[in-house]
Amino acid sequence: MTAEKKTRRPPLKIAGQRIRRGESYDLRLHFSESYTGVSISVPVRVIAAPRPGPIVCFTALVHGDELNGLGIVREVFMDHPLEIRRGTIIAVPVVNVFGLENHSRYLPDRRDLNRCFPGSPTGHLTARLAHALFNEVVARADLLVDFHTAAAGRTNYPNVRGDLSVPEVTELARAFGASFIVDGSGPDGSLRAEAIKAGIPAIILEAGEIWKIEPGVVELGTRGAINVLKHYGLVDGEPEHPAFQSVIRRTTWVRAERGGILKFFVAPGDVVKKDQLLAVNLDMFGGEQNRMVSPQDGVVVGMSTMPVVRPGDPVFHIAMAPESVGRLEKRMAGRKGLHLRIKRQLATNILVNDPETGDNGISAP
Repeated sequence: MTAEKKTRRPPLKIAGQRIRRGESYDLRLHFSESYTGVSISVPVRVIAAPRPGPIVCFTALVHGDELNGLGIVREVFMDHPLEIRRGTIIAVPVVNVFGLENHSRYLPDRRDLNRCFPGSPTGHLTARLAHALFNEVVARADLLVDFHTAAAGRTNYPNVRGDLSVPEVTELARAFGASFIVDGSGPDGSLRAEAIKAGIPAIILEAGEIWKIEPGVVELGTRGAINVLKHYGLVDGEPEHPAFQSVIRRTTWVRAERGGILKFFVAPGDVVKKDQLLAVNLDMFGGEQNRMVSPQDGVVVGMSTMPVVRPGDPVFHIAMAPESVGRLEKRMAGRKGLHLRIKRQLATNILVNDPETGDNGISAP
C-alpha cells in the first residue's frame, strides 16, 4: 500500500515554489497570457504533511464544462481541508481555465486538452497548457486521480476507469471505492494514458453531466478521494468500501437508427438483459419507427439526456458485467444510501417510462 518512488527524490517544487514539509500553499501555474498581456494561470493547492510519503495529485476540469470535479476538489481540499499525517496532496480544481470562463469543453483554439498531453512548451495554446500541467504538476506525483463527467447531452453513472493491466492502477482503482471499474488504457494524449506512460498510476472518475455540481456525485467523489488518501496512509482511518465492485472489461454503445423522439424505458445505473427494450423511437406524429434494445446483459453506465436524435447518435452506453444478470441484480438490490440517491438524481432530468404500462407519471389536466 505504498506508492512512494523508490529512488531518493529531489526537493519538491511546483510552479517555482519549493514545497516544505508541514506547510500548505496556494499557487498559480502560469501558462499563457490574454490579448492584453494579463497572465493566465492554473490554481494549484499543495498540502504537505510533516512526514514524507506518497504525493497524490487530484485534477478537475481538464474539460472546461465538467464542473462536478470542481465540486469534489473544493469539498475535500478547500471547504473541509484535511489534516494529513504523511505525504503530499496536490489539488488542481480547474485545469482548463479558458474552458471554464467560456462554458466550453475546449480551449479557445478548439482543441481537446485531453488529447494533447504531455504537450509542448513551444506548441499551440492547448499544447502549452498540457506541457505546463504535466511537467510542473503531474510529473511530481506518485498517483493521479482525474475527475470527469459525460460529454454534452449525456450523463454517466459513476464509474472509475483505468488500465488494469498495470497492477498499481488496479490497486488505485479499487481503493477509490466505486462500484464499477471499467478496464481501459484511455486514448493517446489523454492525461491518464500519458501519466501511466511516465510511470504514474492514474485513474479517472466518470460521473454525472456537464455544467452541474451534482450533490450525489460530489459525495461519491469526495468519499473516493478520501478513500485513496486513507488507503495510501496520508490520512488516518479505514476506507469506506462499496457494497460490491464489478470490473467491466467490455462496453458498447447503442446508437439511434432513425431521426426522431425517444421514449426512454431505462435510466442510468439500471441492470438490463439482452434484447430488453431500452427506448422507442417515435416520429413527430407519435408513430413508432423502431425499437432500441440492449445487445447484451449489463448495466447502463451512460446514456443520452437528449430525447431527440439523428441516425448514429449515441444513446445508451452498456457495460457488460463479468457476472450473471441475476447475481448482479441481487448485489445491486442491496445498495442503499448514496448509490440509490445518485441513481435517482441522475434520472431526474430524463423522462423514464414504465416498461410494462408505458406510463411516465405525468397526469394530464
